[in-house]
Amino acid sequence: MQQRTKIALAVAFAVHSMAAVAQEAAAPLQRVEVTGSRIRQVDLETAQPVQVMTQEQIQKTGLVTVGDIINNLSSAGSPSFSKGGALTSNRENGGQYVNLRNLGSQRLLVLVNGKRWTQSVAGFTDMSTIPSSMIERIDILKDGASSIYGSDAIAGVVNVILKKSMEGGQLSLYAGRNEKVADGKNRDFSLSYGAGNEKANLMFGLSHTESGAVFARDRESTRFARGPNFPLENLGGGPWGRIRQVSATGGATGFDKILNHTGDQNAAGIGQDSRNPANYHDVVALTPIPADNWNTTRDMVFAMPSKLDTLFTKGEIELPYDMRFVTTAMYSQRKSVSTTAGYPLSSTSQSKFPVYIDKDNYFNPYGNQVAGAGLGRDLFFFRRTIEVPRVTENDNRTLHIDATLEGDFELRGLPWNWSAGYNHSKISGGTMGTGNLNLLNLKKALGPSFRNAAGTVQCGTAAAPIAMADCVPFDILGGPSAATPQALNYVMSVSGYNFGSKVDSATADIGGELFTLPAGAVGVAAGIEHRTVTGEDLPGQFERSGFSTDLAGNPTTGRYTVREAYAELNVPVLKGLPFVESLSFNVATRYSDYSNFGSTNNSKFSFVYRPIKDLLARGTWAEGFRAPTVGDTFGGGQQAFDTYLDPCDTVYGEAARTPAVLARCNSGFGGIGGTAAGFRQRGQTGATITSSGGTQTAVPFNAGAGNSFLQPETATTRTLGLVFSPSFVPGFSAALDWYSIQIDNRIVGVSANYILGECYTQALPEFCSGIRRDAATGGIIDLSRGNANLGQIKTEGVDLELRYRLPRYSFGQFGFKSETTYLDEYSTKSSATAQWIDFSGEYDFHRWKSNFSVDWSLGNWSANWGLRYLSPVLDQCLNIPRGWECNEPGTFRAGATSAGANRLPSLTYHDISVGYKFPWNGNVRVGANNVFNKAPRFTVLGAASATFVDADLPIDRFFYVRYNQAF
Repeated sequence: MQQRTKIALAVAFAVHSMAAVAQEAAAPLQRVEVTGSRIRQVDLETAQPVQVMTQEQIQKTGLVTVGDIINNLSSAGSPSFSKGGALTSNRENGGQYVNLRNLGSQRLLVLVNGKRWTQSVAGFTDMSTIPSSMIERIDILKDGASSIYGSDAIAGVVNVILKKSMEGGQLSLYAGRNEKVADGKNRDFSLSYGAGNEKANLMFGLSHTESGAVFARDRESTRFARGPNFPLENLGGGPWGRIRQVSATGGATGFDKILNHTGDQNAAGIGQDSRNPANYHDVVALTPIPADNWNTTRDMVFAMPSKLDTLFTKGEIELPYDMRFVTTAMYSQRKSVSTTAGYPLSSTSQSKFPVYIDKDNYFNPYGNQVAGAGLGRDLFFFRRTIEVPRVTENDNRTLHIDATLEGDFELRGLPWNWSAGYNHSKISGGTMGTGNLNLLNLKKALGPSFRNAAGTVQCGTAAAPIAMADCVPFDILGGPSAATPQALNYVMSVSGYNFGSKVDSATADIGGELFTLPAGAVGVAAGIEHRTVTGEDLPGQFERSGFSTDLAGNPTTGRYTVREAYAELNVPVLKGLPFVESLSFNVATRYSDYSNFGSTNNSKFSFVYRPIKDLLARGTWAEGFRAPTVGDTFGGGQQAFDTYLDPCDTVYGEAARTPAVLARCNSGFGGIGGTAAGFRQRGQTGATITSSGGTQTAVPFNAGAGNSFLQPETATTRTLGLVFSPSFVPGFSAALDWYSIQIDNRIVGVSANYILGECYTQALPEFCSGIRRDAATGGIIDLSRGNANLGQIKTEGVDLELRYRLPRYSFGQFGFKSETTYLDEYSTKSSATAQWIDFSGEYDFHRWKSNFSVDWSLGNWSANWGLRYLSPVLDQCLNIPRGWECNEPGTFRAGATSAGANRLPSLTYHDISVGYKFPWNGNVRVGANNVFNKAPRFTVLGAASATFVDADLPIDRFFYVRYNQAF
């Protein structure tokens, strides 16, 4: 009988280090399953380009989370959700997601031990829920694999292989932090233990991982929204009461005044008596006083913290008749926290439930108790509640259980294998938010109030008082110095959301050798799968009501089932001929029947050709697809405060540069109300915008609504590659792979800027129906955006990997490795009639990304030096007319109809580490990432929520130490 299977055995070393494998030829050969194929085989050099990261390589990175580790690959783009996205309001926020080929994390399939890992309702897999300490290696298949694995495997597959077994125990301790501020403190603790023999084994592990917070206020480069060169740009509404009259339609009109106060945009100070109308000064919208507003960045987290606790167990037992029972169980709990500035409150924070300062309110400077009975008026107000920052805690729990019965047998003397298993993966969790306001209580606190006989201000009137226990008056105009803890506690609310998703699948597979040809055995694999996917996102009843300043949302619930069958055939055609050392073909197909949209069939064809022993050529043509997720189809949608640039702004918008766009704005294109001549976009402070970065909307838009008519994305992937391992240069190998991927019928959650650009700039009226402007001011007061099958994506490039391991000398042994990705094209097409737009070379589509490392070892000592390179990119200008962060004013960016670009220079980061092995089975490694302290990068397109700096690149020099102890 054949030997027991090892799943996906160290593919990269087989493909890129064939000489090393040849040295072990004396070991008995095993038929194994490699990532990207279901057929077990001896020859591991398959048609698919697979990159492998071992546990040793992971530890040398100095990183502790799987997401951070994989996102440093040259083939990975910026994460779909940045660790700096504190204002991101979805349930994925705080997790880590891999964006392979820049195609989006939702187009990457994540497996753990070859089994589909759980996804969020929106179809994203949080890599941070997989503890790095339990990993044996990570296989990264950079090829389409829907015919083998089904939906989502468009950009590729990440297969995380956990430790199979162990004898004894392993303790690992890690600590690291940034140098300058001593923040971003990362910690990792893991303990694992295993015991057993060839008949049965059991392994147990637990781990705790922390990624520390980085606050924007702690560094000069991050404490201002637009960077230290522009400290007064993009200030938010201030903490002092700003008042206007109430119009007949409920909006703001008439005078515009703000309370006199000490302090400035960085320190609140003390406000004057808010009841005295003489204590207010006029607000000039075009030239606001900076001290009247607030530097919201100082209150925001730049990089969010998270904690992960994991329990893991794995067992395997031999059974009679060459059968085995294998089971894995893992439970992890991730907690992340986002912190943003206090809420920018106004009378119409929720347009369906406006709140005004009542004319009979004691603190109303234009009310009846100041102006005289019957002469008072209600007031429209603005005020940021900086006393209570908005904090959202996300608690994400992941449970995975799988059980597989597998076996081996012979048929006509040829080896076969079978397996039947069940896979259960579940996410459950919730969010709790503080810092939003209860509008029902706020309305009472700003309603009628009076000073009672005891000298205390009380809600209600003298004739009909409201008990102090039932209502606390709020001097909202007096600012932080007048706000009492009792009043803040009364008007504030605690919000809650519950979410969850579950994948249950039953699988049955069989594979083996049909017969033997002169060139080798014909291998086959086939199987069936039944999968059920459910998901829910349930805001609390109060959050659904719209009586809170929290983003109101509707519940999302959905379920679908999938029935699938696949078959794969590998045929060796020629072997041992002149210029044909070997030639084989592989074909695979998969049929999928979805309950929510119908069926689809996806196939793959690949070849492996070795003209001589030292050279291998490979190639694939594959169909792929991505099914609509529960969120895509059943999403209830929720409010979002989008940051956007109105194309109709006559200074910074496209209307300022393109007469056709200006004409559409003025005429009311697509059924939208027209804008007046000289129209200017205004932000939350009422001031006109001062840069092409736009501003955050003062009213919530509606985002993320599901679409039951969505169809799956389809894709075609082509690859061609060469692997060269010259026998005359032992230890050297090179792999060059070309890839081309085109996605049709793409599912996209469109942004506010995208909707506005397609409507006004691209002149596509079908995008205009969800936009509404205020009839008086022309400002956008409503915009709906959701999911749609829109256009196409295509990308093309080349991967190059080089490895060279030198012989061992008296001064040690050296090893060199580099991986480089060249991006030749990344184009999108927004609709069938639109033009292709190529973003390669734009932010964050680097033409070149490269990682290079040198390893050295001598006795108990070892060292590693790594280099990461990112080529220059074009970014959006901060301000084209003023030339702010705009070094190429004559350059046209992709898709732009007017000139203006800011070229960001290349980035090179250096990382070093040194390790030592002790005689007592312990080893220590000390290292530093970003050794030369490369400064953070200013960017408009890749900005964090807090500031225009990329939070996913190093912010500082980072030191770490790790100690491992075996016992």
